[in-house]
Amino acid sequence: MYFGWKPYVGVAERRKKARREAEKARRKGESLSPVTLAGRTIASTFWGEAWCRNLERYSDYSNRLPRGRSYVRNGAVIDLKIGAGAIVARVLGSSLYTTTVTVAALPKARWRAIASDCAGSIDSLVELMQGRLSKGVMERICREGTGLFPAPKEITFACTCPDWADMCKHVAAVLYGVGARLDRSPELLFTLRKVEAAELLARAGEDLTLAKKAPAAKRLLDRAKIGEVFGIEMAGAAAPPAPEKKTARKAARRPRR
Repeated sequence: MYFGWKPYVGVAERRKKARREAEKARRKGESLSPVTLAGRTIASTFWGEAWCRNLERYSDYSNRLPRGRSYVRNGAVIDLKIGAGAIVARVLGSSLYTTTVTVAALPKARWRAIASDCAGSIDSLVELMQGRLSKGVMERICREGTGLFPAPKEITFACTCPDWADMCKHVAAVLYGVGARLDRSPELLFTLRKVEAAELLARAGEDLTLAKKAPAAKRLLDRAKIGEVFGIEMAGAAAPPAPEKKTARKAARRPRR
């Protein structure tokens, strides 16, 4: 009879088991969303890397994160789904474990401050999702404590594994898996924090509109003159004044000899 921890499962065997478990789930009609990496790099885009760096700067997580990196690189996270304020995943260790991570909604006051500080600096949603932001905007979004990324006090987690530690390696693997997922779907970070990315753009447009002054009246081209330039009649343009008729007296005048 075996007591204590289950025997260690090597990398090759774990990957083989992960494939078997994934195939078993698919045969049951379950839709899995595994974390798959290209090589050893967990995240390579602005959003994915920023998420991982945020995790690594907290000493609360320092002891368990290395094992989590190993697990996610070995394909142990066979299912990971991100929703509003919650992450649910299945991680293969000695057995298949279910891991849940809850992330608090971003406080409204903090979100308003972020939107205000970034106003006018983000031109499009595509630019935002691709992380093509100015250095100032990136630093503001990633700022510890007042940025978009959660602090440890805003994260709670649970795992069905027998590990008694506050953060087990399966939870750590899931947290790194989120970074990998944000590489492909950065909009999920906003979903997780329960905020709308489009609000950054709306606020930016609003501030830009207010900031720009209307052109001076003397610099506006009269609608009638625009019509003359392009040879068209502009709607709403005032009709040009009728040419002055020559009087009979003027027509009859002759130069004196």
